[in-house]
Amino acid sequence: MEMATFAAGCFWHVEATFREVKGVVSVQSGYTGGDFKDPGYEDVHTGKTGHAESVLVEFDPSKVTYEQLLEVFWRIHDPTQVNRQGPDFGNQYRSAIFYHTDEQKAKATASRDELQNSQRYKGKKIATQIVPAGEFWRAEEYHQRYLEKHGALSCGI
Repeated sequence: MEMATFAAGCFWHVEATFREVKGVVSVQSGYTGGDFKDPGYEDVHTGKTGHAESVLVEFDPSKVTYEQLLEVFWRIHDPTQVNRQGPDFGNQYRSAIFYHTDEQKAKATASRDELQNSQRYKGKKIATQIVPAGEFWRAEEYHQRYLEKHGALSCGI
């Protein structure tokens, strides 16, 4: 099994989407990218921890490739927005790929560059950060499988 970590706004929608991908073994909502130890939602929500709402994806590379996960990531949000997605704003909602290996870094960078050159965003610059994965802090239990428990209308989708 391999791990991938993504931030694309509200983690509820991101988690639910990746759970539907064949070859994904598990998805956890949580926080990463900052330096605040053992953050909770109330800490991260302030925007002062440096952490982003993120998902940690465990996947079977014999069933789904990292490149396929990147395609899902790019499709489910607007990577040109800086520190926001839809109605959610602040650095905790930024677009980021947290790579676990040099190979993931290279693939993430190549996919970002390909998307930027595609003109899909008509001259807008992709703002997605591609940074090393740090410690991942699992979100509170009520955030796990949130949309499954509460329905899609809870995340504005």
